[in-house]
Amino acid sequence: QVQLVESGGGLVQPGGSLRLSCSASIFTKDTYAIGWLRQAPGKEREGVSCMTTWSTSTYYLDSVKGRFTISRDNIKGTVYLQMNGLKPEDTARYYCAAYTRENSHYCPEDYGMDFLGKGTLVTVSS
Repeated sequence: QVQLVESGGGLVQPGGSLRLSCSASIFTKDTYAIGWLRQAPGKEREGVSCMTTWSTSTYYLDSVKGRFTISRDNIKGTVYLQMNGLKPEDTARYYCAAYTRENSHYCPEDYGMDFLGKGTLVTVSS
């Protein structure tokens, strides 16, 4: 059974940085698109970023462009989301999702994923 395990969340002050990690054995294979999603309290889950390993293209939600960077280490089987310039509105539970190549066009929408982690909580507050 495939498990996606997120880590790196925590409490940070506005303007601070965090790096989220998502590990899974399937990431050592370049057949998945990997997305980061988030769900703020009282809101629907939304896609934040996506990348594939068979192209150089990436996607970012407009509100995080220039602040967040997605990357992956195929050898370690880990995907990262570097978050800089954090704002209180970035407070949410962040999830990692994997989409097969056939479903990669959904990435990072909150549907169409083949696997979803349990999330890690990010709180931005002074």
